Amino acid sequence: MPLKYCLAGLLQNQRQLHYHHNYLLVTTNSSKRRHKKIILLVASNKDIASLNIARQILNHYPFEKTNENFQENPTYKANIRNRKVKLVTLNEESVHAQNLPDSFNNLELVVFISRHSSVSGTPTLSVHTPGNLGKAELGGLTRTVSVSPANTMRDTLKAMMQFKEEMQLSYEVSYECTHHGPSLNVPTMFAELGSSPKQWNDMKAAEAVAHATMKAISKFGESKATAVVGIGGPHYNAKFTRIALENETAFGHMIPKYAIPYVDTETLRQCIEKTQEKVESAILDWKGITGKYKPKLIAMLNEIGVSVKKY
Repeated sequence: MPLKYCLAGLLQNQRQLHYHHNYLLVTTNSSKRRHKKIILLVASNKDIASLNIARQILNHYPFEKTNENFQENPTYKANIRNRKVKLVTLNEESVHAQNLPDSFNNLELVVFISRHSSVSGTPTLSVHTPGNLGKAELGGLTRTVSVSPANTMRDTLKAMMQFKEEMQLSYEVSYECTHHGPSLNVPTMFAELGSSPKQWNDMKAAEAVAHATMKAISKFGESKATAVVGIGGPHYNAKFTRIALENETAFGHMIPKYAIPYVDTETLRQCIEKTQEKVESAILDWKGITGKYKPKLIAMLNEIGVSVKKY
């Protein structure tokens, strides 16, 4: 069964109440009881957009430099309602950070702040879970996905739309389907700025991604939208994005049309089980699925015991 996680809001209040698993933890400013789990923000020295987003996080939020280094780079920390948040920088591309969890104990969420690349170069703010539905061609493990934090991704998506509008940015806001590495057994997501060097160096857009990311992690565990798996349609699925923005629906793993031919029952089951929240239904972009694969998909979902909604 998927694990449950939670995080309260952004800064310490005079008095805070929050749930952790099945017990209520009450804390005050004078309390010495500290939550030991870690939310990890990850940047990369090989990614200028990533470094710009990290710079904006450090400029606008109460992080302090620690005495620790990670891969010879400074580590920063913040205390968010008695939760530890760390910001580290990799010397490798984020997609190759398969062994990252080995360096940290008690991770409850990993957020890679990253560039997004596309041939079209369309200015885009996007969010997705990493993992490989087929062969591992860009990091991660073959046919292995990360745990998807569906509600935190939705919170990030909604916040990206909010800051895009407030900051008057000419950017698209979109979900992306599950793709590339790493494949981690901890809730993991990418918050991205794209899609060309012009956008990667847009400090205003980098600030929007920074604010959206911090707003989302401040609500970690609080949002209760219904988690679903999405199947069909293009890599940037406007239909899934619209559904999430307009309804109490949070997409975890999303399987695009091009990946359906090599998705089997076990891969589909993995996408459902490796979601932070319980997934009981799949939303199908019905017109975005090749006809010959529709009966197979329905049969696999019925075998797994997941209901189907066609859009």
